[in-house]
Amino acid sequence: MKKLLLLGILVSSFFSMSAQSVSIDGRLQPLLNEFFELCKTYEIEYYDKLFQLESIDVVNTLTVSEKGSTLGMLRRNAQGNVVAIDINWMAQLDPEILKVVAFHEFAHYFLEYSKHVCDDCGRIMSVVNSSYFNIIRDWDAKVKTLFESSPAYLKKEQVGATN
Repeated sequence: MKKLLLLGILVSSFFSMSAQSVSIDGRLQPLLNEFFELCKTYEIEYYDKLFQLESIDVVNTLTVSEKGSTLGMLRRNAQGNVVAIDINWMAQLDPEILKVVAFHEFAHYFLEYSKHVCDDCGRIMSVVNSSYFNIIRDWDAKVKTLFESSPAYLKKEQVGATN
């Protein structure tokens, strides 16, 4: 009985040590939930990737200047692995800007966009968006393009086509 109890303690200790928790800023949680619902719709896995992160957070550490500001970025560790999704506090000034910036950063990580698709072309994955509000006005079409053009979706479709 003692051996069984000891084994149980060791197994539970292993799982609690290997399970990582992710700190998610409550202001981003509804947007993340919406994004994950779309991942489910497009059958894109996200769960394992989520728990490789330390945080998804609104921060005040990103560049802010009159020449340009960084509204979001993936933060990496010394080995180059993504450990956090950071959203600049300035993106909160308008809920529509926050939504576009959050989806942009979520897509870099969960949809595997390693680079932007254009400089300023009115797509969520543009380097710059001179009008976030135009994107929001056509949100459903922009999100469809975001997901269906994503490396994660295209990879999934290729695997499905070969089976």
